[in-house]
Amino acid sequence: MLGQAHTPRRRLIPLAAIALAVLVAPAVGGANPSHSAATLRARDEAIAAKSRAAVLGLYSLDEQLGAARTKLASLQRRAQSLRAERASLAHQLNVAKRGTRISQRQLAERLRALYEDGNVEPLEVVLGSKSLDEALTNLDNLNRVAGQGRAVLHELAQARESLHAAAHTLATRRAALAAATREAQTTTESLERARAARGAYISSLATQRRMTEGQIAALVAQARAAQTRTAELQRSIRATSPAAAATFVSSRAAAVAAPGARTITVSATGYSLPGSTSSGLPVGWGVVAVDPSVIPLGTHMTVPGYGEAVAADTGGAVAGSSIDLWFPSTAQANAWGRRSVTVVLH
Repeated sequence: MLGQAHTPRRRLIPLAAIALAVLVAPAVGGANPSHSAATLRARDEAIAAKSRAAVLGLYSLDEQLGAARTKLASLQRRAQSLRAERASLAHQLNVAKRGTRISQRQLAERLRALYEDGNVEPLEVVLGSKSLDEALTNLDNLNRVAGQGRAVLHELAQARESLHAAAHTLATRRAALAAATREAQTTTESLERARAARGAYISSLATQRRMTEGQIAALVAQARAAQTRTAELQRSIRATSPAAAATFVSSRAAAVAAPGARTITVSATGYSLPGSTSSGLPVGWGVVAVDPSVIPLGTHMTVPGYGEAVAADTGGAVAGSSIDLWFPSTAQANAWGRRSVTVVLH
């Protein structure tokens, strides 16, 4: 890395820490916030809220479905009762028809008997009688027989008319009941489909929650493993000589520079200030201040004329396509000044 031969020992340790940050950042998902544990927990809470709302909706569907099934059962009972009424009415109508036929046959037999006796005309009855009392009696019998026949026929005709009217009313009720039953059946089937869909949706939400909780557990395990590796690397760095630290940094820089890197042209300015960066790392050679909306923190880069570096700081004056490069002295920072460079992001 450019200028590293003149970098004091105290600069190598921060640089190794920067390289360490580059290695650790991907392990904890810092470069991809969408996969962070906080994001997954927020997603899990959102899925849980959807699941609660879906369960409440399922309760409502159960109540509606229960009411629809009750109504359908009631309509089916009414239809069964109506069928019984219809059967009874058909039986009564058959009885009335049979009674009409019997009465007509009996009346015809009486009339035939009267004709066979030859006394069917009132005058013949009177002339054929031996006395006035016998004539009056015969006339009364004839009138009574004729009146009884007419009365029976009239009653039977009224009964048939009444039964036909009842049959028409029954048919109208049956049609209305059939329409109501079809509507209730359609409503019940629709609610059953909606309930099945809601149940499937709740099952899918439960599956999503299990997957999200598994991802959260995996991230937590990765973070713990990364913390363990960080502690081990820090102990290793503290025991490393300056030459070995430089070798470590250069080897890790080469390892991080993987295929698929992209370039960006920025305005680079030099600065030299002590202290710590916004990411918590101490300042040192290779620390670059960036606009996180353009270059995410933790991004490894190669800066022409400067060397390998990592985006580990921010600044109020650093906005858009501009970066600040740290130098150990003000003279070196002034010597760099401000220049346009094309950096390679890894």
